[in-house]
Amino acid sequence: MLDLLNKVFPKDNRSKDIAKERLRLVLVHDRASVAPQFLEHLKGDLIEVISRYMEIDDKGTEINLTSGEESVALVASIPIKRMKRHAGTW
Repeated sequence: MLDLLNKVFPKDNRSKDIAKERLRLVLVHDRASVAPQFLEHLKGDLIEVISRYMEIDDKGTEINLTSGEESVALVASIPIKRMKRHAGTW
């Protein structure tokens, strides 16, 4: 019976998940003492440098700071379309 009700009235967890992710990012930025604008600037710089060597999908790029108990890590997911070949290099 509960399965039937869940199919008829599905829960919308998307807004809850988005809110949780936003809160997590705020907490990580706070722990790392980093302003959100800093992360956007860093993302732009990373995309610029990586684009010199690879053709990337910058729309699918995700860059986040994650926090452990004793450290903060930069986690980047950058979809690569293809490698660029430069004459006279590697």
